[in-house]
Amino acid sequence: MDASATTPFSTLIRTASHEQHTEAENSSFMSDMLGGRLGVAAYRRYTEQLWFVYRALESASQALSADPVAGPFIQPELARTAHLERDLAHLGGSGWRAELRPLPSTAAYAARIEECARAWPAGYIAHHYTRYLGDLSGGQIIRGTAEKTWGFERKGDGVRFYVFDGIGNPAAFKREYRELLDALPVDELEKQRVVEECRHAFALNTAVFGELGREFPLSA
Repeated sequence: MDASATTPFSTLIRTASHEQHTEAENSSFMSDMLGGRLGVAAYRRYTEQLWFVYRALESASQALSADPVAGPFIQPELARTAHLERDLAHLGGSGWRAELRPLPSTAAYAARIEECARAWPAGYIAHHYTRYLGDLSGGQIIRGTAEKTWGFERKGDGVRFYVFDGIGNPAAFKREYRELLDALPVDELEKQRVVEECRHAFALNTAVFGELGREFPLSA
């Protein structure tokens, strides 16, 4: 029997995308930001890119809420767009929207999410998974760095994107999320396609980090 047929899908998707996940985490931009070596302008620019990604994810939420595949994953306590907008107002003032522009890689990332949301709900889940479970986990490291490096109030404006007030027990929430992945009502071939889309999602994210790294290089 194929081992993948007996391995929980949540385990399969995590292990299959491990290399891409590590590459994204170890990008020069993220390493420099987490190391406190970049200014707040770089953090603001990164937050702006997240707004485009989450707008793409969450603008589809209502339409997908009744979908038999994607619907169970649409949970209001995960929604981040409003939190991002509060952070951006704190970082850029009341006129923050006028200066908002996506990097080419961000535009491509958001377009792929929108395409999946429109035509392939199972593929949408790959993007949902890579973003939200990452925010609940590694995103907390970014929050801590931002608070320490740029003096944001703990869990306050500037880092609210990383604060999930509606989730009292993140570990339990992530466990339940993985159970939803394990129960995904698609066949094995479709699950493999979702795994590939998960890898693609990490590659798209890494491309954004690459552009940000070129925009905010460390001084020699």
